[in-house]
Amino acid sequence: MAKRLRRIIKIDEDKCNGCGKCVSACVEGAIQLIDGKARLVSESYCDGLGACIGECPQGAITIEEREAEEFDLQSALAHASLARGSSEFSHADKTETGISHVHSDGTICPSARSIDRRGQLAEKKHPDESAIAVSSELVNWPVKLRLVNPRAPFFQDADLLLAADCTAFAYGAFHPSLLRDKVLIVCCPKFEDLDLHIEKFSEILRTNSIKAITVVKMEVPCCSGIVRLAEAAIQSSGKQIPLDTVTISISGELLVPANSRCS
Repeated sequence: MAKRLRRIIKIDEDKCNGCGKCVSACVEGAIQLIDGKARLVSESYCDGLGACIGECPQGAITIEEREAEEFDLQSALAHASLARGSSEFSHADKTETGISHVHSDGTICPSARSIDRRGQLAEKKHPDESAIAVSSELVNWPVKLRLVNPRAPFFQDADLLLAADCTAFAYGAFHPSLLRDKVLIVCCPKFEDLDLHIEKFSEILRTNSIKAITVVKMEVPCCSGIVRLAEAAIQSSGKQIPLDTVTISISGELLVPANSRCS
């Protein structure tokens, strides 16, 4: 299989204690425990998003950029399906979430797990619609990273908000609390080409004078890729740009506010 320069995981076997948490976090089944250590079984199974990184308590997994086989989604999913064998969840769960969202240990990826909160929300007392109307704080268009022009005038001297697609739907106060006075860019670190996004975001940073970047992500492991996107783009741009990270829970709560800005 042809190789190209891309991002892929690297496992430090000296640090690995064989806990197996990275195996569960890798939807594609790219990591297996062999002789008590986590190992990458095939380059073509690794998408380079690094969902496994946040699960490693030893800090044994990092992302490196090197010549590697192209990521083959179909082969990865077929491999993961065989590696799973028997599962503890129901056929209905398999059908609903899709086989690509099932971890190698039989658990469902948090990004695709079905959660029904209608009963909980129905118990809340909402004020009249007029009292809960919220004005839009959106100041730019388009907002998708793949669509924006890196030389658009709204990027000059901007305070950027780089948000994972799901965050605005999960967090009710997204506009007044997070978006106000910021230029918005959105993308999905799980399903979109991370390398292309890093290149595009790097161009935005190189071309414009950016004041700061706030990254908003969901608490699910696969969403951590958007933080690495921002970090890689800042490094590629050669600039020192302050970076904050905000985390939203699946239930729509603000878990980690932007209070630890670093460059």
